[in-house]
Amino acid sequence: MMLAQFFSKLSQNYVELLEDDEYCDVTIEVGEDPNVKIFRAHTNILCYRSPYLRRTLISSKKNKDNVLVHIKLSNILPEIFQVILKYIYGGILSLIEQDASDIIKVLAAADKLCLQELIDYLQQYLIENKSEWMEQHFELTYQTSFQSNNLLRLQQFCTDLMANSPEKIFKSFDFTSLSENSLIQLIKSDDLQMKEIEVWDYVLKWGLAKNQTLISDPETWTDNDFKSMENTLQHCLPSIRFFSLSSKEFLNKVRPYKKLLNHQLYEDLVKSYMDPDSEPNKNISLPRSIKFDGIIDSQIVNLNIVSAISRWIDKVDINSKFVHFRELYLPYKFQLLLRGSRDGFTPKKFHELCDNKESTVTFIKIKGTEEIIGGYNPTIWLSSGSWGKTKGSFIFSFKNKNDFKDAIISNVIDTNCALDCSPSCGPKFGSDIIVCSSVASMNYNYNLSRKYYYEKNVRDTEDKFSIDNFEVFQIIR
Repeated sequence: MMLAQFFSKLSQNYVELLEDDEYCDVTIEVGEDPNVKIFRAHTNILCYRSPYLRRTLISSKKNKDNVLVHIKLSNILPEIFQVILKYIYGGILSLIEQDASDIIKVLAAADKLCLQELIDYLQQYLIENKSEWMEQHFELTYQTSFQSNNLLRLQQFCTDLMANSPEKIFKSFDFTSLSENSLIQLIKSDDLQMKEIEVWDYVLKWGLAKNQTLISDPETWTDNDFKSMENTLQHCLPSIRFFSLSSKEFLNKVRPYKKLLNHQLYEDLVKSYMDPDSEPNKNISLPRSIKFDGIIDSQIVNLNIVSAISRWIDKVDINSKFVHFRELYLPYKFQLLLRGSRDGFTPKKFHELCDNKESTVTFIKIKGTEEIIGGYNPTIWLSSGSWGKTKGSFIFSFKNKNDFKDAIISNVIDTNCALDCSPSCGPKFGSDIIVCSSVASMNYNYNLSRKYYYEKNVRDTEDKFSIDNFEVFQIIR
């Protein structure tokens, strides 16, 4: 038997009941002077629709003189409660005539009254329809969202907005009003779009706002002052990625606050700058995933690998075992010349698109693994059938695009045989990374890596491999 549902008429009848005073048994005083309004309602409906009102009314009964039960809701505006009451009775919510600030107030009231269905709906509605307004009125949105653990979607919206557009948010409101939990949640984010030195500066300012007797110059602080500041920041400090800072930033911005840091952490930081051969701690976080538009369009590598290659090209900190923990080094744009999955996997297409282009980097993704190998050619590729000579080329490998611990770089030894410019080969580095085909117009079918004219093999094996994808970029400063 089919179930018939007549919710529309039911809703209409309950709204009519709300408007009829005859059977009301409770009055609700809403608002504060001078904006106060008395509403009449029905205990049974309120108790079953709102856990908060149930708790408020549970011990209240009519007295012997049959006087109506009377409760107060002073922290809700009458016009907002009117919207809430219509929802409670009829399941009706009209937001057409409500501006975003009123919807925020309705959400706050729904949260107080424990109306979970309405809470979930309004959060989603605001995120999908009023995100621009919430960005412009971030302080109100933020303060509302973090008043309750029921508003997790709105909290996440605020956290994501702060992470993705910190320059807008921190300038638009007093960020020192952030709660400790929300600040920690923010600075833990890998996607926080801020330089680490800026994160450190903001955390210090937040701490100073909580210790208003301190002046900003740490040179004037006593041991007790440092202890107070350390207690304030104790849960924030572990989320600061100090190893991402440059030596100059560490010297000028962190060293004056050394008493705030764990002694071992401070010693490890000093060692990382003074002894590049020292071993990094396993728990060090990688730099944040800052988005830099226009640097590279790759289906194989990320900006961390691009940063590593750029450092090797410019010989910046290449001997330090901490180099991958420093902030990204991105002085170049990588212009795509060839992508195998788009342009084909033949030597003919490689030479057609890449010959006579100075300073190119090749990335090869090996099929069946996450391994990436490749090389840098500071000169040009040709189809001359002869060796290409250069002293600046190198080859490299990464276990995967997120693993830098086992990255290998191998510089050319025999500069007369750094490159093989055979028309039947693709980007072939000496006889060390071979990408070739038996016929120039056929797909690559002879690919392997070994030690020959470069310092070392960049793979653990000399077995042949198949190419999943490969890309060639010209680097442009």
